[in-house]
This record gives sequence, C-alpha cells and structure tokens, in this order.
Amino acid sequence: MRKLIVALLLLCSTLASAKVLNIEFNFTPYIGEPAKADHVETVPGKASVFINNVPVAEQEIQKRTVPVLFDNREIGTAVWVPASSMGSALRQGKNKIRIEFIPASAKAPYEAQLRWASVTDQVTRTEKGPGQVTSTNQSDEGAEVKKSVGKVVFEREFVADFAADLPWHHFPPVTALTDADKAQLTSMVAARAESFKPDFATAYQLLKNASTPGMQLDLAGIQKSKILNKGYAAGIRVGAPAADKLDFVLTGNPEVVIRSKAGALFQIDPKAFGRIKGDELQMGLAMVLGVLYPPQLVAVRDAAGKWALVY
Repeated sequence: MRKLIVALLLLCSTLASAKVLNIEFNFTPYIGEPAKADHVETVPGKASVFINNVPVAEQEIQKRTVPVLFDNREIGTAVWVPASSMGSALRQGKNKIRIEFIPASAKAPYEAQLRWASVTDQVTRTEKGPGQVTSTNQSDEGAEVKKSVGKVVFEREFVADFAADLPWHHFPPVTALTDADKAQLTSMVAARAESFKPDFATAYQLLKNASTPGMQLDLAGIQKSKILNKGYAAGIRVGAPAADKLDFVLTGNPEVVIRSKAGALFQIDPKAFGRIKGDELQMGLAMVLGVLYPPQLVAVRDAAGKWALVY
C-alpha cells in the first residue's frame, strides 16, 4: 500500500509539472464505419477555421481514403490545426476555435469528427501488458462526432497559457465603424499595396514584423538575394481594391477583418511570374508575396481611436 501511495504521488507530481506547449485540433468529414473498418472516405468540400471569431484559414478537402488507427478508432486527418499556427489571433488564456465545413454535395449524409489533444513537454509511458509499453507527449485528448447533411459546425473552448499576451488583445471590442474609420482602413490597404517598390524598406520591415516562433523568415537572405527587386524588374506590381470593393467584418473583439468583396484582397498579375527566370526564384518570390499580401488583413483600434494592422 505504501508503495502504491508513493507511486500515485509521483505520478501526480509529474502530471502537475507537465507544461502544455501546444494544442492540436484534427478535423475530418467522412463516409464509412470507423468502428468496424480500417479505412473511411473523406467528404469533398471546404473547411473554414475561425479563432475567436476571426477567420484564420480555409482548406479544400478532396475525396480520398484515410486510415482508421489505434484502439480509439482515430480517423486520418483532413484538416490539422495546431494552436501555434494561429499567430497573434491566439490569446493567452481562454480561446474558442470554430470549424465550419460545407460539403460539395448539400444533400448527401456524412459524419464529421473533431479531435483535440494538448502537447506537453513530458513523455508519459503506459504499460498495456507484458512487453507492451506506449509513450506519448499528449494529454487531455478528446473527440466529438456529428452526423450531418449539408453544413456542419464544431466549436470548442480551450486555454492557451503558452500564447503571447499582446497589448492590443486588451483593446476594447470594435462594435461599429464610421465612414472615417472605413476611409482609414482603406488607405492602410492601399499603403500596403504601394509598399512593393524600390527600395522596399517598408516591405522589409513588414517581413521582419511577420516573423514569429512558428514562422521564421530569412530576412537577411531575402535582402541579399534581391528577390523583391528581381520581381519588380520582371513587371510585378501590387494593386488594391477600391473602397467600395472592400468588406469590413466585425468579430466582437478588437480585430476588424478587411477582405475583398470578390476575389483576392491584393491583385498581382500572374503573367509577370512567367517572366521570372528559375523555378526556385519564382517559388521564393511567391512565398514572400504571400506573407506581404495575404488574402485578408486584420486591424485594431486603440482607445485613442488610432488604427493599426496587426496581421
């Protein structure tokens, strides 16, 4: 009995000291019987991921066969969302993730599974039988399954103490926009587009600010290779929509999402890429331009009424 109590105390001490480094979410819409079969078929459609009501990712899901693994019948992942990839949209403390899926067929029945798990800095080993030991650095695992026809929505609250606590996270929520607000936001989008010009000082600063622990850009290498200059010389230019073509989305938080009402937020002539010599240079420039000119921008307004782009 004494040994058992000591063992339990040691286990509790280990669990208490385990630090959560990340939280992972896995989403899959499927057709099949994972309780019986070793494979199921994913349902084609589009998944949209929101963190604290801010859209952070969209992904097309294709029809394919995925495995069903382990005793808990874990379905192969169609959409993987680590909390660390959410950038500054993630709050230190309480957050909410929402995943919306619209299938290609609005009438066909299917099921969808959302799984989650915390990733810790310690490995836990469990003896399942003679000579059988499993090891994992995950904890607080769980899953939810829904049967659906048409659109399905999953929501889950979670705590991310590992996230950065940024000053603007504590700004007041934006509940309305005036014409003056919209004019300022429109000018900020135009200024971002105009930053693609020699000597690219503003663009380099934007790239520096974009570097996060989850995405480190080689700014020195980008500057040394003059990849932006080469793109400009090939004829690449960046355009922004007119004010009446912009959509401003309130989230109930400090963030306001700026999107185009139709198509991409920034216009870049794809023909110009054809004039750039070398696949490596083309791919590198496309990656850099994707960071500088994303599908949407997010702005916040401080208590004094000043706007700033945050991601």
